Amino acid sequence: MSLVAEAFVSQIAAAEPWPENATLYQQLKGEQILLSDNAASLAVQAFLQMCNLPIKVVCRANAEYMSPSGKVPFIHVGNQVVSELGPIVQFVKAKGHSLSDGLDEVQKAEMKAYMELVNNMLLTAELYLQWCDEATVGEITHARYGSPYPWPLNHILAYQKQWEIKRKMKAIGWGKKTLDQVLEDVDQCCQALSQRLGTQPYFFNKQPTELDALVFGHLYTILTTQLTNDELSEKVKNYSNLLAFCRRIEQHYFEDRGKGRLS
Repeated sequence: MSLVAEAFVSQIAAAEPWPENATLYQQLKGEQILLSDNAASLAVQAFLQMCNLPIKVVCRANAEYMSPSGKVPFIHVGNQVVSELGPIVQFVKAKGHSLSDGLDEVQKAEMKAYMELVNNMLLTAELYLQWCDEATVGEITHARYGSPYPWPLNHILAYQKQWEIKRKMKAIGWGKKTLDQVLEDVDQCCQALSQRLGTQPYFFNKQPTELDALVFGHLYTILTTQLTNDELSEKVKNYSNLLAFCRRIEQHYFEDRGKGRLS
């Protein structure tokens, strides 16, 4: 399909109202999904809840391979399939729903900078812990990642993924970091987020933006995911306003809307 045709199809799709049967796909919740993917999925769910857009969550063992980008989550809306938070935010905006329209240009630039910080620090730390920390890899990651598949495919896929992530870590300068250094990076990120949030309910005062959805997805998942130890979650627990922020979003956008507690 040509770029002109793609743009035309996207324009037509944007003009269509949000359907009641919109679906979000992720890996199996109980036995397969890993920390980083769970955080990404929760961030998208929170964003859509904040936009008052209904979404049904469907768990599939092969969700990663169903995704157009190879990453989860992805949403199926009408005849459109869109993956990852950034493109989903743009897709939703094209349909007339935006959480950041009320921000001025300076605030929008600040919001994007903090989103980059979360992705560069928290997401990368999650990936490091899952695939580079030997204790986590041995006790959790390989078993969960390969759980839907028979032997030897379960081991082959897990080792392929580990090789891919380790190569990425080396490329961005994280290959030789120790776990203590990674945890210090997480603490610095949480400190920056805590200072920016202050006593406000959300990062830009009274209304949430996609930054709030992204931060919630990662922090809440870190707080509620059982790992080999509590070192990662303890970094978040040091900041009481971040804990209150997570509880506020869980209560307002999930519990109060009849979806129950997330954990």
